[in-house]
Amino acid sequence: MAERSFATEVRQLRHGAGTTLHVEGILAVTKALLQSGVAYVGGYQGAPISHLMDVLGDAHDILDELDVYFENSASEATAAAMLGASVHYPLRGAVTFKSTVGLNVASDALANLASGGVTGGALVILGEDYGEGSSIMQERSHAFAMKSQMWLLDPRPNLTAIVEAVESGFELSEVSNTPVLLQLRLRSCHLHGAFVAKDNVRPPMTVTDAIENPRRELDRIVLPPASFRHEREKIDQRLPAALDFIRERGLNEVFGAGEADIGIIVQGGLYNTLNRALELLGCSDPYGRTRIPLYVMNVTYPVVDTEIVEFCADKRAVLLLEEGQPDYIEQNLNTILRRAEVAAALHGKDLLPMAGEYTASAVTRGVHAFLSRYLPEVLAGEPALLLPESDPRSPFAERVDPQAVQARPPGLCTGCPERPIFSALKLAERETGAHHISADIGCHLFSINEPFNLGATTMGYGLGSAGAAALNSKDADRRTIAIMGDGGFWHNGLTSGVGNAVFNDNDQLLVVVDNAYSAATGGQDLLSSAADHPRRSTGHAIEKAVRGIGVKWTRTVTDTYRVGELRDLFVRALTTKEPGPKVIVAQSECQLNRQRRERPRTNKAIKEGKRVVRERFGVDAETCTGDHACIRISGCPSLTLAANPDPMRTDPVATVTDTCVGCGVCGANAHAASLCPSFHRTDVVVNPTLRDRVLARIRTAWIAVLSAPVERRAAKYEVA
Repeated sequence: MAERSFATEVRQLRHGAGTTLHVEGILAVTKALLQSGVAYVGGYQGAPISHLMDVLGDAHDILDELDVYFENSASEATAAAMLGASVHYPLRGAVTFKSTVGLNVASDALANLASGGVTGGALVILGEDYGEGSSIMQERSHAFAMKSQMWLLDPRPNLTAIVEAVESGFELSEVSNTPVLLQLRLRSCHLHGAFVAKDNVRPPMTVTDAIENPRRELDRIVLPPASFRHEREKIDQRLPAALDFIRERGLNEVFGAGEADIGIIVQGGLYNTLNRALELLGCSDPYGRTRIPLYVMNVTYPVVDTEIVEFCADKRAVLLLEEGQPDYIEQNLNTILRRAEVAAALHGKDLLPMAGEYTASAVTRGVHAFLSRYLPEVLAGEPALLLPESDPRSPFAERVDPQAVQARPPGLCTGCPERPIFSALKLAERETGAHHISADIGCHLFSINEPFNLGATTMGYGLGSAGAAALNSKDADRRTIAIMGDGGFWHNGLTSGVGNAVFNDNDQLLVVVDNAYSAATGGQDLLSSAADHPRRSTGHAIEKAVRGIGVKWTRTVTDTYRVGELRDLFVRALTTKEPGPKVIVAQSECQLNRQRRERPRTNKAIKEGKRVVRERFGVDAETCTGDHACIRISGCPSLTLAANPDPMRTDPVATVTDTCVGCGVCGANAHAASLCPSFHRTDVVVNPTLRDRVLARIRTAWIAVLSAPVERRAAKYEVA
């Protein structure tokens, strides 16, 4: 199961030459791969390219028809190593994963691939996750391209440009025998537009052909003395070939040539933002008819010196838009211009932010400052975003007192089975004391926020256990706790975490949060998923894996919503005298995926008039003491506060909103924490039967009989 299905959309991938396709960015990329004669594709899911993996998975019939091999890789390193198929064979291969975090994992394989070089085109499609909407550390992929001398494409956010970048990327790779990185920013992956399709191409050599006709070139293997020659080959042969191809094919673009004696150089992925800024300033229109000459770097590495010199030669000044830091391109351009003795003044980070996403606001301010200095007469617009924030006309002016709006930290979904795990851990620490907790990447990382406040570090995906490796002492009176998700476990946690802990006899407690999917990336299946998948092998228990690697103390919990039982297990794990690592596998299905599966069935049954029972939980306002333990150790979005109905009591009471999914963890938390009697479960019956109606009348009447004496006594006190 994945976040969404593309089963309907992938039908458009069959369209041939001349057809105009109106699709999302990731479908355009998939179509471009098929048009380019790709022989194999792999990758690891992760925003913003998770949906690309989902599209490829749903397009398996089309891939089979074309003899294209596809697999969901176990990690980014696995995906990158797949490109080894292009080293000796004229096979075009593509892999995809998430920007810098993916490159970090894949770096060993990619560095070796870039050293030995490739015969077939090798394309790495990167989901560049940089900026305010990102979920990772703020770094750029550009540094990796320069380090290993892999060419980096950054096409304009336009479907035609993206499709052409995929096709040109393969050609550039083959011409220069170098793997190519194709950087797609978040918005490029999910923008909608149109492009003219071509016919799909069956690869001239398939994976089957390569297997049956093995080849080998010793000079392509990264081993001395060949590895020393690879560096010279990069400079003497591959780089010149790449520069010639980029120049001859016009991969970089110039717009508005001759319009003015100043210019702007921009990374391709920022072109739309720049044009919007120019439009706001009255220097362009929505169709890109600019009054300022633009040089668009659809290839950001390598920089083509001759094109830069030619663009800047007749300019007084040039502004460079380079998002993020360090200013790699700006330093490069300064070197090029000074060596060529070009007099144009180069501006960049002096007028634009050094770091952070180049939003429309940031770019507009920078471009306005540049044009105000060098060509003020072209400024025909003064957008409100240029006003200071103190001006009430500014869109950034404060509308309400910041103190009046309480920030709410990001948290787990309603009904998430991970919430009771951390509630139970908080309750266990009441008995055992606080512990150092090494967190990991995934939904469970939300436990670092209120109300749990658990977790001190996160060192990478699947590195929760390894992140606590140093905090291992035989003299300590308590043990360290590590958290890891099932996705991170299968990514690399089994070896780098559990295997390392066994090998070093580490006394830590590892909690593997097993929600049955790689939930944080959209709900894709993995090795331990329960789904019976026709193309993959699933159902491999995590407990068996850790026992197989040498863990002796391990327990699997199959229902995390039993908070009291889970709390007691945590206490035992933290106090047992048994040496070596301890592992608790906490299993319960991801609530989002469960709702994606169950909700359509429920809605269909209701529409058909069938009886449906929905569980909901509530709080008895008259019984609630206002302790709010249910909220303090849960944080469920469905739990909030309401006015106390008792005029003699001023403390607000807890209440459950209509978003409740009936998981019951709020009541379980409250009972485990303080034996709270306020919670009750309600069965909401839709399309009730005659029996349901009769029972409801009997229950209502019986409740009225039982409550009558109470109401009479209360009436006496009210009269008095």
